[in-house]
Amino acid sequence: MEALIIKKTEDTPAIHLDKAAGIFEFSGKSLPEDVTSFYGPVFDWITAYGEDANESSKFVFKMTYFNTASSKIILDILMRLETLHEDGKNISVEWHYEEDDEDMQEAGEEYADIVEVPFTFVED
Repeated sequence: MEALIIKKTEDTPAIHLDKAAGIFEFSGKSLPEDVTSFYGPVFDWITAYGEDANESSKFVFKMTYFNTASSKIILDILMRLETLHEDGKNISVEWHYEEDDEDMQEAGEEYADIVEVPFTFVED
């Protein structure tokens, strides 16, 4: 399966989804003009990954900021991960936030309350 690697820009996060290397990471700011087209390849990749997922997969979120449209997309990504988890895949989420960034910490906690996927919180 081919890796999906998107370099970060001023308005979009770095995304590194690599089955072979076992790297699943989203980092940076997310405020793309068109969230649907930006994140479309991510949904396609996760769907394909679900067909032959690794034995264990930790999806790491190191977001520093995201707008309202991106927050909905992140929830959609987490809900797809929840589906994989419910299908018996060993999926977990590692949510990073800066020491003084209560908003990002709370966002992760809210997501953890909504989806049935094991969450770990890391204060950077």
